[in-house]
Amino acid sequence: MPRPEHFAFLLVEDLTHMAFGCAVDPLRIANMISGETLYEWTLVSETGPTVACSNGIVSQVDCTLDELPPVDRLFVLSGIGVQGRATRSLMNGIRRQARRGVKIGGLCSATWILARAGLLDGQRAAIHWDYHDAFMEEFPDVNLQRSVFVADEKTVTSSGGTATADLMLHLIEARHGNTLAADVADQMVYNTVRNASAEQRLSFQARHGIRNSHLSHAIRRMNETVEFPISPADIAAEIGISVRQLERLFGRYLNCSPKKYQVDIRLQKARHLLLQTEMPVTEVAFACGFKSSGHFARSYKSHFGVAPGSQRGRIS
Repeated sequence: MPRPEHFAFLLVEDLTHMAFGCAVDPLRIANMISGETLYEWTLVSETGPTVACSNGIVSQVDCTLDELPPVDRLFVLSGIGVQGRATRSLMNGIRRQARRGVKIGGLCSATWILARAGLLDGQRAAIHWDYHDAFMEEFPDVNLQRSVFVADEKTVTSSGGTATADLMLHLIEARHGNTLAADVADQMVYNTVRNASAEQRLSFQARHGIRNSHLSHAIRRMNETVEFPISPADIAAEIGISVRQLERLFGRYLNCSPKKYQVDIRLQKARHLLLQTEMPVTEVAFACGFKSSGHFARSYKSHFGVAPGSQRGRIS
């Protein structure tokens, strides 16, 4: 048997407990099924003896980042409020581990911390879908993917939640074979194991039970052109149907017009940028396809009941 692989999990305050469990338990189960110590792990914090999860559960750690013994992999694990967690000392500590040859990974929102530390430039990466809009604005040099995890880069990343289990099962399979990985998944009663190419979110068709290809194409184009919106007339022409036919499709399946649906997509992106970045309101407006900040402010307040400038700091 190969020597045990030693993972360290650097827990950042307000981390997501689901992703934490999905990271550690597959390793524990792999040891149990094999009857061997295939994996060892150490829980780490930046400074203190405990770290609180976003659900209130407090975890005791084994050591601080400065005290970390030699390990094979260091996974950073965070959750809500990650933008304020990327401290200089935290990033410097992660960089030191990388310089020592430790393989670095980011789970859930921790991809943001690794990007800010400069460890993802020019690489493909995954992060929880809720951070996508803000991440792409903040880190244009990172090739953000909508997949559940990215494991074939120098720095591996997972989008969090159960996708963390998918990544761990992938790593178990790569080192110990498909049979063990499948046995671990069975023990977890996890029969929908996803590969790296799987999308994070349900497709539009799966979410709404709709199989109309014209409607799916129209919605995809709206999502692709948020910054420079194309008109419903141009979308209809691309598809090869009339504007009236496009309007009937949106009315029948979504109970709204194409124009309203498109504006809603742009406003949702604006909300993400306001809550997750420090971009000025005017820049947010332009990034979401609004030609004037006044029009944007009126549309935003009408939709969300609060002015864009007052949205920051609110979670609803």
